[in-house]
Amino acid sequence: MTSCDSKSVFDAYKSIENASWNQKNEVTFQFMVSDTITKHHLFINLRNNKEYTYSNLYVITEMDFPNGTKIIDTLQYEMADANGRFLGKGFTDIKENKLFYKENIVFPVAGNYTFKVRQSMRKNGNSEGIEHLKGITDIGFRIEKSE
Repeated sequence: MTSCDSKSVFDAYKSIENASWNQKNEVTFQFMVSDTITKHHLFINLRNNKEYTYSNLYVITEMDFPNGTKIIDTLQYEMADANGRFLGKGFTDIKENKLFYKENIVFPVAGNYTFKVRQSMRKNGNSEGIEHLKGITDIGFRIEKSE
């Protein structure tokens, strides 16, 4: 599944069953890289509905390179403003967020890459993760050519 716009190199979404993202459910995207010269921007795309009750989102990502290298990151994104209004685009109950993952990167090796993302949300003062994060309907991954 790829997009038709001129900047897009890869653009795919995966639906989250029952709009409830299980903390053990790693969403995985595989893509092929042949261009090891051009700079790219990488995004995590996320769709949420009004069932999402948090103002932020914590995720853990993993990028697996064809040569065996792995990059693991823990990231936080703002999902709502100070008044509790969801950020992102959309006129209905579904909001779409295009969240920067990496900027101006050059893929160092040609071949098959894997990108994985899982939610890592916790309630304040609780070390246990939120098992089912409600309100997340779709997770996407997008690669664009940098201008």
